[in-house]
Amino acid sequence: MAKKVLRIISSPRGAASLSIQLGNAIVEKIKVAYPASIIKEINLANDPLPHLDGVTISSFFTPAEHLTPEQLAAITYSDKAIAALQEADIIVVDAPMYNFTITSTLKSFLDHIVRRGVTFQATENGIEGLLKNKKVYLAFSASGNYAEGPGQSLDFVIPLLKSIFGWLGMTDVTVFRAEGFRMSGITEADALQKGIDSIVIA
Repeated sequence: MAKKVLRIISSPRGAASLSIQLGNAIVEKIKVAYPASIIKEINLANDPLPHLDGVTISSFFTPAEHLTPEQLAAITYSDKAIAALQEADIIVVDAPMYNFTITSTLKSFLDHIVRRGVTFQATENGIEGLLKNKKVYLAFSASGNYAEGPGQSLDFVIPLLKSIFGWLGMTDVTVFRAEGFRMSGITEADALQKGIDSIVIA
């Protein structure tokens, strides 16, 4: 069965990036599990979404028929990003840790996709995410160890992404890790291979 896969790259390091290499491996294993899958890529390092400004925020809360030309232009980035998510069956996010959290480009992407009435809504039973029935894989990389132990409290990557994707209805999130390569005796190649070996596509 073919799947529509959305790959989101946020590392600026290109081929040297462990998160990109791990993400590549995830995509390849998805292709094996689901032959003929269609892969769409958003590279935030090469084509970043702008940080939110007043015009963009106002466009989120303005009815479509009342949007000004300036607001229409500003909201285009959000509309395109959300459309890509809506279309996808599987989402692969390359998520390297920068200063304990996600890259600024990935944060901007998230800011554009969290929209009341579009990707989530408030109901009498609480918040309902509107991007449901999707599988999310996170390709996490970090120089230290953050899966457990003292470093776990400093990881603001995985908790943030799980929280935001869950808020939008994407609760089926699996994390694969290439980490600890600045620790004694562990090389980048070791960390990457361990991450690749852990990949299982459901």
